[in-house]
Parts: sequence; structure tokens; C-alpha cells
Amino acid sequence: MVTWQQGVSEDYSMCFGCGQDNPIGLNLNFNWDSKTARAEFTPTKFYQGWSGLVHGGIITCILDEAMGCAALFGGVKCITAKMQVKLRRPALIDEPLIITSSIIRNTRRLVEAKANISLKDGTPVAEGSATQFVINARTGNASNNEDRPKSRRSQAIPIIRIQ
Repeated sequence: MVTWQQGVSEDYSMCFGCGQDNPIGLNLNFNWDSKTARAEFTPTKFYQGWSGLVHGGIITCILDEAMGCAALFGGVKCITAKMQVKLRRPALIDEPLIITSSIIRNTRRLVEAKANISLKDGTPVAEGSATQFVINARTGNASNNEDRPKSRRSQAIPIIRIQ
């Protein structure tokens, strides 16, 4: 039996957010300056909700991807446990967007991150914050149940099994 943590691949090529081989994905390409992840994205008509406007779910997805990438650049593989989003203004189709994200706090089991989307002139479009659950640290932290300390708290975390 494989736990979902062990089943997560290092291959991100088909990720909807950053996968460069996903023909329907966002194909986001983040750069890291050791503190901030940054990407530029120009949404096309395939990502619209109302005519001419980027769908709010796509904006939320971009923020989630950005915060996940910040954690990954920071050496930690995470999944989002809780996320808050504030949409500041509608984003237009074919309008270039700047996405930035950074880690606010990093503990053994949780990462807190923030992300922003703005226009090239700095006008805010959306902002988000997230608490992410660490599934394993790329620097060698525990990645499965056998390696975790046997405390009541760690035993309370549900494990999803993939058959």
C-alpha cells in the first residue's frame, strides 16, 4: 500500500499551474531570488469567466500555485490546507499579470505563504495567503508515517491510501 505522500511524483510537467507539457494548463514559469517567487502570465480567452474577464477560479489557482512554488523553492513539498483570497479588481483577458509569492513562516509540519497578482504598473488584482501542510521536505525530513514521531497529534492526521 502506498500513502498519498509517497505517491506524489517529482515530475511536474503535467501540473495545471506550472507544467510546461500541459496543453490546457497555465504554464507558469516561476523564478526565485531566494526570498520571492515571481512569474509573468498573460491570460487568454481560454481562461475567461464573463466575456473578457479572467475567471476568479483561475486567479485563485494562480495564487495557490505561486504559494506552492514558494514553498518548493524553499525546499519543502506542500499541499494547501487553508487558503484565503481577496480579489481587488477584475483581470482582463490579454492583460499581462505579475505574480509574486513568498514564505511567511516555515515549521516542521506547516508552511504559511502569501501571494499577490498585480498589473505591470503595480495595480493590485488579487492577494492570497495560505497554510500548507508539509508532505515532505526535500532536505530530508520525514515523508512517511514510519519516520514520524509517535505522538497523539501525529496519529490524528488522516492518511489517504492509493490502491
